[in-house]
Amino acid sequence: MNVYDFDGTIYPSNCTIEFCLWCVSRHPKLLFTFIPKATKYLFLNRIGKMPECLFYRKFLCFLGMIDDVEEQIERYWDKNEKKIASWYLAQKKDDDLIISASPSCIINSIAKRLGVKCVATEYNIEYGVFIDNFMYAKEKSRYMIDHDFPVIDNFYSDSLSDTPIALCSEKAHFVSNRATKVSDWPKLDSKTMKKVKERIDTGWKYHL
Repeated sequence: MNVYDFDGTIYPSNCTIEFCLWCVSRHPKLLFTFIPKATKYLFLNRIGKMPECLFYRKFLCFLGMIDDVEEQIERYWDKNEKKIASWYLAQKKDDDLIISASPSCIINSIAKRLGVKCVATEYNIEYGVFIDNFMYAKEKSRYMIDHDFPVIDNFYSDSLSDTPIALCSEKAHFVSNRATKVSDWPKLDSKTMKKVKERIDTGWKYHL
């Protein structure tokens, strides 16, 4: 079985942020009710003051501000499905698994179109909370182990934060240049492992 991260791996950008901008262009009220808060969240995340898990939980509240969110998700993929990486489409198999930190309500639609399985962050739109674990970094490998998935033959990701699941794979591949270049996973020397730890830690902890 081959396993793929989604954003930046087989899709060139972050579909959650991209979908948010899509919704803002169709629901201008979000410019006043959401964008000021989102800008603050993004800034705090980028300077290391807000971890990925908290950033995503707060950022995803825009989903609850849209009364036609399911319809907009389908329209979004109608336009953007063509951006899926050509190298992936050329090797796609029916038993592929997409595993992503993006919310399942967005990822499930494109996975269904591709005809593959997916595991993503379960987010309750009504209450604005994660239903289960935020599918980031080590939580991906933990999920695979806890649910007795088959052996991972190949794993693909654009982020060193996915090193835990890369280590669970027979072969790991690093994707770069906006989902266009595929190479071997970086050697885990001391310098690289420091970067890995930083990526994982900033996902879960505040840096005060």
